[in-house]
Amino acid sequence: MRAVHGDLEDRVGGTEEGFVTGRTVSGVCHGTLGELYQGPLRAGTEPDIAIVSFPVDRHSWAHFTQDTGPPGPPPAGAKSASAARLFLEHFGLTLPPGRWSAHSDLRVGVGMASSTADVVATLRCLFRLFALPYDTDVVLGILAAIERADSVFLDEFALYLSGRHRVVQRLGTDIGFHTAYVTEPGTVDTAAVTGLLLAHYRRHGEEYERCLTDLLKGFASGDPAAVARAATASATLSQSVLPKATFDSMLAHQERFGADGVFVAHTGCLIGYLFPGRPSTDLKSDLSAFFHSLGHQCSFARGGYG
Repeated sequence: MRAVHGDLEDRVGGTEEGFVTGRTVSGVCHGTLGELYQGPLRAGTEPDIAIVSFPVDRHSWAHFTQDTGPPGPPPAGAKSASAARLFLEHFGLTLPPGRWSAHSDLRVGVGMASSTADVVATLRCLFRLFALPYDTDVVLGILAAIERADSVFLDEFALYLSGRHRVVQRLGTDIGFHTAYVTEPGTVDTAAVTGLLLAHYRRHGEEYERCLTDLLKGFASGDPAAVARAATASATLSQSVLPKATFDSMLAHQERFGADGVFVAHTGCLIGYLFPGRPSTDLKSDLSAFFHSLGHQCSFARGGYG
């Protein structure tokens, strides 16, 4: 990450006019509904784990309100506290007196990128607090020091190497879906299954390569149906390594409900349908009954952009 010089260093003591008691500054970051693709970047003996996260219209918030008390750590947890510390160290800044608060729509440990969204919301709050332009390079550097991450720091789709924290290709904002999804029981420790995933990718490298090629073509042509088919292929490949209990039933009923495809949180617990348009009230009722018969409560959300 780059060093900071000059006039920014003259502002660190809280003397700037923008540091006013009672002023609240917020940062917001969307989460994900798992991924449209998770697999190797290319077929080979040493694959990288590449993902195309599926952004969802659910969010984490971080708020900082200036007052006369000493600032405490961000309330979203140790990772957000580490992110704030690294941000301040990078820019040579000191927090003014004040207090943190937070809120999140995102469930923890199911594949919604909740911890990464908490970190990014905290960093966005700090960028705004100090009137600094949002810098994805700084965010990437801080995330790299904390955890494997999703690409929620971008407001567009991206092909992203989550372990290396590298954006391979930006995929834009033309594609969007309506979703109906459920959360199956349990959690998945991504770090604990990394070896298992890499071995699976080596065995199925060519299939994943075709899947990713089709997905990228779908994004390039602005074809949601092609993207949904590739997402279904990625979910199907995932079934032989980290299976979802409801996958077979959902795939069998996809045509009945008029869904374009099935998506999953590959190392999480989410699974759902991709729809080209907003489901009608009747379709929502039918979907809810179907998922209830499988033992799950259905949720609806807008995913992607478009």
